[in-house]
Amino acid sequence: MFGLVVFGLIGIYLVLLIAATRWGYRHAAKKGLPRTQRWLWAASGFLLVYLPVFWDWIPTVVAHQYYCATEAGFWVYKSVDQWKKENPGVMETLVAYNDGKSANGAYILNQRFNWAVKKIGPLWFNRWRWHHEVVDSKSGEVLARYIDFSTGNGNIGGEPPLRFWLQSEYCSGGEPNYGKFLLVKRAFQGAGK
Repeated sequence: MFGLVVFGLIGIYLVLLIAATRWGYRHAAKKGLPRTQRWLWAASGFLLVYLPVFWDWIPTVVAHQYYCATEAGFWVYKSVDQWKKENPGVMETLVAYNDGKSANGAYILNQRFNWAVKKIGPLWFNRWRWHHEVVDSKSGEVLARYIDFSTGNGNIGGEPPLRFWLQSEYCSGGEPNYGKFLLVKRAFQGAGK
């Protein structure tokens, strides 16, 4: 039922968009304006209907792509094996927590490692920054980091997003990088087994 309403609204919007564009062109033609000015009137009619709904679509896509290209990614600063070499005998004593306990905004993976998750936003053009880190709780050292960006207004009250064209869950390549991060997280969580 919701889909029918959405398609109906899209149809009405397209009709308004075409009508405003045609009206601009015809109005300029009635005034006897040259062809280039007719197209300017047509473009003005188009923008008059387009901008109230989609004014932030292009800037949102550009900002999302920029931050995905410059700041998003996955980094391992220290592997489980490297950490074991620096802390001999400690890894064998650790027991994984599986109940999702949290402390100071981080999930406790075991007696030594935490998984910190931060959602920062909304930033410019309804962009959100996601930080995931595996942290040594004793030294505070970040062992692995995953940064990603999403856009859109998200679900409001469990309903589909109102401006669905702005929705982007993660950067391209985000899902494989997040999978790699989860593998590293699980390695540190269950390393004492």
